[in-house]
Amino acid sequence: SKQMLQILLVEDDDVDAEALLRAFRRQRFIVASLTVVKNGLEALALLRDLHVSNGPTRPHLILLDINMPQMNGIEFLTELRQDDMLKSTIVFVLTTSNRDEDKMAAYNKQIAGYFLKSRAGHDFQEMIKLLDTYNRIIEFPPEVV
Repeated sequence: SKQMLQILLVEDDDVDAEALLRAFRRQRFIVASLTVVKNGLEALALLRDLHVSNGPTRPHLILLDINMPQMNGIEFLTELRQDDMLKSTIVFVLTTSNRDEDKMAAYNKQIAGYFLKSRAGHDFQEMIKLLDTYNRIIEFPPEVV
């Protein structure tokens, strides 16, 4: 693969976050980094800080939950897409929400895909396979490489 992915997971459920980390390890999906934050506010603070500090680079992609306290996934996407420095960031939604309104709102904010946790495969297997393929064959926006 051309690069090891840097992933930001925006997820308020510790159990789900831990399950995903374990799944990555079990399936030998090696990522350069996987950072977990609890909600959209924390995610924006981190992303803006990374951008300003020129320290660690911005994540190649974000895995985003919808239902979170303080700032939910849709609110986060709205902010993200209005920020010139961040608006090209690749986002996949990973959620339990099967609501059409959530799907529509998320796709209207240019997400790359909408994963239902229940259909991401046993141990997130199918989703991880897709992310691995995505990383190998998709060209990423230049400013996040």
